[in-house]
Amino acid sequence: MSALHKSAAPAGDIVLSADNLVKRFGGITATGNVTLHLARGARHALIGPNGAGKTTLINLLTGVLDPTEGRIVLEGEDITRLAPHQRVRRGMVRTFQINQLFASMTPLQTLALVIAQHRGQGARWWKPLGSDPAVAARAEALLETFRLTEVMNQRTEHLAYGKRRLLEIAIALACEPRVLLLDEPVAGVPAGEREEILQTVAALPADVSVLLIEHDMDLVFSFAKRMTVLVNGTVLTEGSPDEIANDPQVKAVYLGHGDDHHGAAHGANGANGAAHG
Repeated sequence: MSALHKSAAPAGDIVLSADNLVKRFGGITATGNVTLHLARGARHALIGPNGAGKTTLINLLTGVLDPTEGRIVLEGEDITRLAPHQRVRRGMVRTFQINQLFASMTPLQTLALVIAQHRGQGARWWKPLGSDPAVAARAEALLETFRLTEVMNQRTEHLAYGKRRLLEIAIALACEPRVLLLDEPVAGVPAGEREEILQTVAALPADVSVLLIEHDMDLVFSFAKRMTVLVNGTVLTEGSPDEIANDPQVKAVYLGHGDDHHGAAHGANGANGAAHG
């Protein structure tokens, strides 16, 4: 694999494409001709050192930022200029590095609100919680899937941080995404609470295409079937976990020099302490 490789569209059904995305802030190019293709049902990781441009790229994909050049296509539709909420409606949902939850609400109330709003019931969310069996059933199913049943009636502000991260992913799934962008799901989570998140992420629905942005290489290498490496706002290379773990360029700029990273099994633990990029 060569430096500054631009990923070609793989064979198969592509659900999300970013083609030659460029983002300039004045004279600074934060994203330089990035091309990324996400296959349907993908388990794709986006990694790179501090300042690589990962957050900028995600902000472009989700509509927080407008690209200077390039285009974004979701299931055949050009969404380059759509607002973030319009992209959510079309099936692209994102979680955040720092959870954004209603502190005074319980997980049950939060999920009922999201489900009701997604179904067009808006401010009447508290009524469906008691009177709409479909909303209640969906909320209960998500609580069980994300291991939140025991704390479903506790105020969110009192939950362990790992449980808050699980609730955030549950909220994303409540929006019935076809593409899910997981932005550092274990960031800030104590080591003792990480395993629950790792297991839950591994069990995400197979029909949801997932792009994972993460510095925890144990999670990355256990989850991803394909990986893209960003460096200085450009794609350094893309490949399978085995290819990435054994690529000398990736080791040099991100994974560490000459370390044995045990292939795709456990990846580059040396990168776990890297800062957000």
